[in-house]
Amino acid sequence: MSQLGNLKMGDEVTSLSDKEQFDVTVIGSGPGGYIAAIRASQLGFKTAIVERYSVLGGTCLNVGCIPSKALLDSSEHFHNATHKFAAHGIIAKDLSVDLSQMIIRKNGVVQQMNGGIEYLMKKHKVEVISGHATFMDKNTLEITKNKERKIIKSGNFIIATGSKPFTLPGVEIDRERIITSTEALNLKEIPKHLIVIGGGVIGLELGSVYARLGSRVSVIEFMEGLVPSMDRTMGKELQKSLKKLGFEYYFKHKVKTAIRKGKKITVKAENSKGEEISLEGDYCLVAVGRKPYTDNLGLTNVGIEVDERGRIGVDAQLQTNVKGIYAIGDVIKGAMLAHKAEEEGVFVAETIAGQKPHINYNLIPGVVYTWPEVASVGNTEEELKAKGINYKVGTGPYKANGRAVASMDTDGLVKILAHADTDEILGVHIIGPRAADIIGEAVVAMEFRASAEDIGRISHAHPTFSESLKEAALDATGKRALNF
Repeated sequence: MSQLGNLKMGDEVTSLSDKEQFDVTVIGSGPGGYIAAIRASQLGFKTAIVERYSVLGGTCLNVGCIPSKALLDSSEHFHNATHKFAAHGIIAKDLSVDLSQMIIRKNGVVQQMNGGIEYLMKKHKVEVISGHATFMDKNTLEITKNKERKIIKSGNFIIATGSKPFTLPGVEIDRERIITSTEALNLKEIPKHLIVIGGGVIGLELGSVYARLGSRVSVIEFMEGLVPSMDRTMGKELQKSLKKLGFEYYFKHKVKTAIRKGKKITVKAENSKGEEISLEGDYCLVAVGRKPYTDNLGLTNVGIEVDERGRIGVDAQLQTNVKGIYAIGDVIKGAMLAHKAEEEGVFVAETIAGQKPHINYNLIPGVVYTWPEVASVGNTEEELKAKGINYKVGTGPYKANGRAVASMDTDGLVKILAHADTDEILGVHIIGPRAADIIGEAVVAMEFRASAEDIGRISHAHPTFSESLKEAALDATGKRALNF
């Protein structure tokens, strides 16, 4: 029986049953959270996971990675049918888009994954507790749901509450016409003109969905190119590819206001010279990044402070300044990536068990799921220049790749950065078909500190997209492939 009732914040809790006491309690059921809970249970800990929403999976599964990829896949099928099928001898006439069916399919994918996580929690005997968690002290959580309160104790806590969309001054999200990525996944109509504020991953992926379905898409970006955190070559190549979809760009522009009048949105922005532009569309997607979800967790009750961006400070073991309380994923510094959070979840569970796990943050890949895809790992060319490291560059263009030519997917290239003296691979950057899958080979190679020559000497099946990686490696070592 849960301890509910008139308990106040800070009240002593000493009479909890064994069912309400755990070794490890995870707050948040996103990829970092549920993976952490599974690993903790595997290591023999009595484990609970607390989720404030009605379904498990967090942002990634419910309103992020998974549903966006489902819509990207559906829109890519339509785009290919309208633009590429004829070249293959497939005649398709009078094609149209049933957006509601796309949304239904997307929701089905999410529900299937939701069920999978629920199954994993039961399989690994992880106690799932529904409600909002607030720290009472360093070993006690108050969990509220509607008017009920539940108190649990735990020897260790892992904060994995993720992030939420960030907005800008002068831009008020109404969730109808001025929207975030969450609403963009459930539109009831295809925008005529979608204005995207932000040229990063989220804006480009969701912009791609609607551009393929017929929307005019305008991107306003504060920096001088797309995906500014990636190697600059990737942004330039992606800009050219997305322009073929009809994307238009306004770089080095700062958004001042986004005003809605009925079904029309007017976005005003100015460049570094103070020159103003005004764009009118029927939808505006605000995709300027995300901020950690650390509000209302009672962090001050246990003495945990957050920085100016709302992030929780942690040490090398991902432990906060309070012993036994850890934080992972989007609530701490570093890239906001689901697979980063997963690695950190395993890391913390194994640390609590007394093991000595390791994460190489330099080798966590980043991916943009546009088409062509973009994937990167390691240092960018700009970073190597800033560090004063001598490097060499090798490239493998997809236009010289037999599989890419046969598939009509010749946009893009593989770029390898290797140390000029040792030939060790320092960074790999790919824009092209199946880049998200090919980057895995680069991660493995770099984990074992391989040289460009190592990849160049490894046999790659022919014809495959991955041969462009080998071609780039051979180019970096001054050799030429024989199979093109």
